[in-house]
Amino acid sequence: MKKIGIIGGAGYTAGELLRLLINHPEVEIAFVHSSSNAGKKITDIHGGLLGETDLVFSDTHPLDDIDILFLCSAHGDSKKFWEANERPNHLRVIDLAQDFRDESEGYVYGLPEVNFKRTQSAQSVANPGCFATAIQLSLLPLAAAGLLPRDGDINITALTGSTGAGVKPGATTHFSWRNDNISVYKPFTHQHLKEITMTLRKLQPDFSSNLIFIPVRGDFPRGIYAITTLHINLSQEEVADLYKNFYAEAPFTIISDAPVDLKQAVNTNKAIINVLVQDGVLLITCAEDNLLKGASGQAVQNMNIMLGIDQATGLHLKPSAF
Repeated sequence: MKKIGIIGGAGYTAGELLRLLINHPEVEIAFVHSSSNAGKKITDIHGGLLGETDLVFSDTHPLDDIDILFLCSAHGDSKKFWEANERPNHLRVIDLAQDFRDESEGYVYGLPEVNFKRTQSAQSVANPGCFATAIQLSLLPLAAAGLLPRDGDINITALTGSTGAGVKPGATTHFSWRNDNISVYKPFTHQHLKEITMTLRKLQPDFSSNLIFIPVRGDFPRGIYAITTLHINLSQEEVADLYKNFYAEAPFTIISDAPVDLKQAVNTNKAIINVLVQDGVLLITCAEDNLLKGASGQAVQNMNIMLGIDQATGLHLKPSAF
């Protein structure tokens, strides 16, 4: 039984991580650190876990006593944590922030569908961003086959739930503003573009198209629905076969012959993709849960890979029936 520690235990991603790890057959949670909530019950913050755990938030983080550490703090805080703390040689780390997604300091970019083998032997994994996961999964088969356009634009519009903005309330996350509302933010410049481009160029070095990415705030709590279009010289059957073959061994990336909707993916670790070719234009739609396949579910998937067990262990989650 591997012992687990969590830093930044009060946020949404930590809450989902706890929900998964509490019932995971191969691990035991040793501590959940939150300096602002130390001494409180986990269920005082993560009410959905009532009846599932008696864990209490800690103000200490004994790194020598654990095997794997999950970093769930805000972007930028992971580097600060390692500046202030000495890392034991045996400790394996999965970082859910963006601090090491450029694979600096020995981190492996933890997108299992493309870096499975590297993750198996990794000591440090940088978990991908939520938008980045959906968009990369939409484009990986084309990049691996060298079929992404070498010039022109790839157009992406992706809607995200309010939980993607984190647990701290803000002007654009309050229910009264977000409900029955849609808005664009960070058009053309979203930070996830860097990791998306990095992965695509590793698979297809001559990739030089513009990724025109428009993120949209949706009026729902969780989920990402990514819509991608580009020109292509393949038939519907050729594209469908390409995607199904590429993801044949990926347990959570599902290619659907029918159009997908967000509720099929919410509360699961699935990314569900549909491809449609018409008049030389390829439409790719991808639905995922931003807190699961886009964050904590994928982090557990990476942990499983690092531990050498079935990557789906503890992740057989069911979507809503309606």
